[in-house]
Amino acid sequence: MPRSENDLISRNNDRQIGQRQNPTSSGSSPFIERHYSASELAALWNLSLDTIRRIFENEPGVLVLGEDRPKRNRRRYTTLHIPESVAARVHRRLSKV
Repeated sequence: MPRSENDLISRNNDRQIGQRQNPTSSGSSPFIERHYSASELAALWNLSLDTIRRIFENEPGVLVLGEDRPKRNRRRYTTLHIPESVAARVHRRLSKV
């Protein structure tokens, strides 16, 4: 029984969508990969939260969420979300002796 062209297109689209949603595929997008909070990395690496914040605050690829300029006489609140690939890169860089 011949398949219709729509069936073939639909199956191709389903395969492509499944590939895009698979975070373990080699071409995964940065927004799909695991992101760590600063406190999670501090616990994993046995470092203080302040040290992790200092290391990652200006690192390329880290999501820094919060106000750039807080209101007058207020402290700045920021949240760091560190992608797994950035954490691995920094760990490799810091591990080299």
